[in-house]
Amino acid sequence: MPTFTFKIRFDPEGQIGHGKVELLEQIAAFGSISAGARRMNMSYKRAWDLVEEMNTIFGKPVLATQKGGRSGGGAQLTPTGLAVVARYRAIERAVEAAAAPHIEALAAEIEGK
Repeated sequence: MPTFTFKIRFDPEGQIGHGKVELLEQIAAFGSISAGARRMNMSYKRAWDLVEEMNTIFGKPVLATQKGGRSGGGAQLTPTGLAVVARYRAIERAVEAAAAPHIEALAAEIEGK
């Protein structure tokens, strides 16, 4: 079955898509930018750059971070970060539901070569 992904553009600030949202989900799950980045096979710097891009897009932080130390650092999603994930996933579900008959028709075309 064919699949698709989509991005939401916020010109000129940037865009969000599956990868950035997944990064936020991984950071939330593991409580750390570095752990979230590792789960996605990306460098800490790349993850931080993506987080900074999202901060620019939304005009406020998507993460609250705590510097490392004896008890270790960490990161958690801010209300904005939580909203970004929730809204993106809601849009994703709506798009998938609307596109399902068309994707099925394309799959039938492939099967009926």
